[in-house]
Amino acid sequence: MYDVGWLAWLGLAPLLVILNGKSPKHGFMLLFASSIVFYPGILSWLLKVPGYTLLHHVILAIYIGLYFGFFGLIFCFVAKRSGVTAAFLSTPFLWVSLEYIRSNMSFLATPWGMLAHSQYTYPWVIQVASITGSYGVSFLIVLANTALAAIIYPATLQLQKNKNALNSPPSRLGKILLVTVATALIVTTLIYGHIIISQPVEAQRIKVSVVQGNIEQAKKWDRRYAKFIMKRYADLSLEASKDAPSLIIWPETTTPWSIMQDPRLHGEVKGIARTAGTYLLLGSSQRQKFRSQGSKKGTYYNSAFLIDPGKEMHTYQKYDKIRLFPFGEYLPMKETIPWSFINIPDVSGYEPGEEYTVFELPNFRFGVTICWENVFPDLVRQFVKRGAQFIVNITNEAWFGRTAAPYQFVSMSVFRAVENRVSVVRATNTGVSCFINPYGRITGRVEKNGKDIFIPGYLTQEIPLSQGKTFYTLHGDIFVYICLILTAVVMLSSALNPREKAIRR
Repeated sequence: MYDVGWLAWLGLAPLLVILNGKSPKHGFMLLFASSIVFYPGILSWLLKVPGYTLLHHVILAIYIGLYFGFFGLIFCFVAKRSGVTAAFLSTPFLWVSLEYIRSNMSFLATPWGMLAHSQYTYPWVIQVASITGSYGVSFLIVLANTALAAIIYPATLQLQKNKNALNSPPSRLGKILLVTVATALIVTTLIYGHIIISQPVEAQRIKVSVVQGNIEQAKKWDRRYAKFIMKRYADLSLEASKDAPSLIIWPETTTPWSIMQDPRLHGEVKGIARTAGTYLLLGSSQRQKFRSQGSKKGTYYNSAFLIDPGKEMHTYQKYDKIRLFPFGEYLPMKETIPWSFINIPDVSGYEPGEEYTVFELPNFRFGVTICWENVFPDLVRQFVKRGAQFIVNITNEAWFGRTAAPYQFVSMSVFRAVENRVSVVRATNTGVSCFINPYGRITGRVEKNGKDIFIPGYLTQEIPLSQGKTFYTLHGDIFVYICLILTAVVMLSSALNPREKAIRR
């Protein structure tokens, strides 16, 4: 994976230059086509998922392309009706609004490839997310690109044969306003980031160990490998216990089948926790993902269990996954949409959990997200709002092979740490298992010979326990709601403008 996040600060400017002066229809087609070429590459790892085909990837690309197409359409519509300056000034608000809608569109939510995620290695830049959420970082990036486009656009006019009011640059006042506001906000953000990360994290600390078993996906649900799987995790956990952690964490669906269905397996897990002498958090599920229900119907949960080494056999705390993965853990709207028409089977049949469980131990509290739940900012903040002092993300990314998927998930987890100013601990089957501090720095990961995926191992670190709540934790996406309102106002104002006023800059 290549981290070239600095390119995001100027990569959008040429597209805005090209877009300016186009009709709404041409603007839609230009951005739609650009997305069709660009976005499937970001999610190419989905092609590793069983049953996911090239046809499905094309459909996904078309769906996501519509959001970018609407950006081009609305930008050009505003430029035509309200002037080029209004279009440029409204661009960051429009971009954030569409990112938010795309990220929260029910079972069609696709919160990947946000501009903010490109900045996960720049702690100074991303601290503003504790106020605005990650969308504030996207806003700054688009604002910087818009200011750059306004600066370079006059030079491009010299190359254009057909000059008209629609492909003229923003007004001089509009350009000054864009550059001034962009500079002021970026400088303020960097100063704020510097001040925040310069402060030491003064808080109670606990030791936590993450265990990465590196079990091949083909073996995870094969009972012939059950003893091998449990021995792998038992051995690694006993090694980790030598560091005297307060908590050992295993990944999502660690056990070969559910500990709720097999008392013997439950007893074995309890024995490992007792031998290690510490609490054990693990994922255990009743059914494999991406699997057709066939004739076997039932109610299944993807769960996290906290095993107490000192209490009775069946004493545990449990969290059932709330945000299920569509088309992998359940089939959305299957009563009304004939998914079989595009070769999507009736999968898994999981049921969502209903409670944001905060696990309670004598000296600390934490929340658990399972698999892709960590990509949803509001879901994570609900745990912190309810008292979680750090977040654990347990996941199994063996499905995606040696691709960029694990690193994309890490980049998004960085923002969950910053937004809520809490540590995030990731425990994955094949990697990347890591620790992220409240400032978004990755402070350690399970590694071997320079590799951090598809290797077994464990890592123990001390993490701080959060004592307060950020503005974002308390109030959520207020910044986004402002962007949505302003975008709606600009669109309505443009719709009410007569066409002949388009010549205004």
